[in-house]
Amino acid sequence: MAFAIKTQVEDPQATQFEFCAQKTMYGGKHVGEGDVIFVFASENEGGCGLVARGVVASADAVPKKGGLARQTPRVSVTVRRTALAKRSLGRTELKNFTNWEDGQPETELNFKFYRQATNKIVGISDKATAFLDDFF
Repeated sequence: MAFAIKTQVEDPQATQFEFCAQKTMYGGKHVGEGDVIFVFASENEGGCGLVARGVVASADAVPKKGGLARQTPRVSVTVRRTALAKRSLGRTELKNFTNWEDGQPETELNFKFYRQATNKIVGISDKATAFLDDFF
């Protein structure tokens, strides 16, 4: 399984990214060292969507806080960039893909990232991985 992260990206051209205590959804808590990960610079934070593909250099689960009944798992990851995106892909390009049952990779990405606009790490399908690979 590959992963994608949507979060604030300070320098989209960096060769390495560090993302601390990121929320996980849709299998994102299973991210681990050696996994492929696609980096989206969050539009909520002034970003432009897909910026890079990389490999997870390290992934560490953040311990849950005591006294809270429900907590979204969080993970801190370090990503070594392997490629920069050559085309745009973000909220604007994905916003029309809203038929959640159509099986298209664009719809999967729109659902996982933009239906609930919080920043997060998500697991993505092989179909979505192949689709994203075409942007590099």
